[in-house]
Amino acid sequence: MSVGLIGVLGVVLLLLLIFARVPIAISLAASGLLGYAALDGWSPALKMFGRVPFTLASAYSLSVIPLFILMGAVAARGNMAKELFDAANGLFAGVRGALANATIGSCALFGAICGSSIVTAATFSKVAIPEMRRHGYDAAFAAGAVASAGTLDVLIPPSVLIAIYAIVAEQSLPKLYAAAFVPGFVLAGLYVLAVWAVAWLRPQWVPKVPGMGLAARLRASLGMWKLAVLFFFAVFGIYLGWFSPTEAAAVAAFVAILIAMLTRQMGWRGLWDAMLETAFTTAAIFFIVVGAFIFSRFIVLTRFPTELAGWVEQAHLGPAWILLAVMMLYLLLGTFLDEVSTILITVPVTLPLVLGLGYDGIWFGIFVTVMCTIGLISPPTGMTVFVIQAQHPDIPVARIYLGTLPFLVADLVLVAILVALPGLVYWLPNALRM
Repeated sequence: MSVGLIGVLGVVLLLLLIFARVPIAISLAASGLLGYAALDGWSPALKMFGRVPFTLASAYSLSVIPLFILMGAVAARGNMAKELFDAANGLFAGVRGALANATIGSCALFGAICGSSIVTAATFSKVAIPEMRRHGYDAAFAAGAVASAGTLDVLIPPSVLIAIYAIVAEQSLPKLYAAAFVPGFVLAGLYVLAVWAVAWLRPQWVPKVPGMGLAARLRASLGMWKLAVLFFFAVFGIYLGWFSPTEAAAVAAFVAILIAMLTRQMGWRGLWDAMLETAFTTAAIFFIVVGAFIFSRFIVLTRFPTELAGWVEQAHLGPAWILLAVMMLYLLLGTFLDEVSTILITVPVTLPLVLGLGYDGIWFGIFVTVMCTIGLISPPTGMTVFVIQAQHPDIPVARIYLGTLPFLVADLVLVAILVALPGLVYWLPNALRM
């Protein structure tokens, strides 16, 4: 049996296991091990199978992930989401769609202290959806706004997904974080425009809420101080040269615990729950990472990325067609895979193709992260949609997907901007001389 055929059969086996609802980590590890053994024998395959988990578990670069997860878990329990929502509402109050835009603004800011879209969606579904429904917002649109705004955490630093991409693609994490800033806030701005478009087309979905006085706006804005402190340590500490990314994550997590405890927004039980959540989430991510690295060793052995790049070169496909094919691949995978698995499975194959077009690993990191935000709200397995539906079972899943459609359009507009204006990604890293 040829090497190429074994590679194809390995990918088919992976897809069959996933569709059979075998856990992603097991699917990746099993197909990778069997494929490696078919190519190089069982003895080398078993040695690789034992070596990869140990190598990854002891990797210093991966320690940034649980620390940022802990910071987000503490922030979610420390009432910071509610304070951010009140501050953002004070900014938009009096404008039609104010509560929806406050949700988008607060999720964007919360993304600076929480790298998990699932945590953000779950947190703000408790804060924002009841408030919007109380003021007469359409339930589907309110849920869709929160599900979509929650995906901003994937893009706005510090992002756990970008950290995973940096490890897989061997790119600079500080440079990736700097590159993600402008596209992240551009996407937030496009979401605000989407709200205004819906308010214009369907004003009954987005009623106008009374404005606030200047004193009330100022009081609401005072809740931003916690975000400012955590953002300073988690992000600015890196670019000021005070900390490495891992050190910044550790300091920011510790400061988040101090703030939550000293302001009496979280007790010892809350800290214990945050640590348990961090342990469970980290274990789930690391199992997927281990499985994906085992599978990637098999893919490298098949020389599939090299062969694919050679086939593309011989086919004389234009850059636009190659990018379109990559986009369609991520849109398809986003319908049944979570974003971490998508990154880990595809980047070893798609990155060489994109590098051949003249883009670099930093641009592709932002591009693929945006594509993953689309997967988070795309049927049939948009993760943030199901998180919200679990907390609001009276809103059908199909209606939540309907509420995300205006924001999906905004995501696709950002993808087009990134392709047409790649300088948007490089502006801040160049300004920081990175």
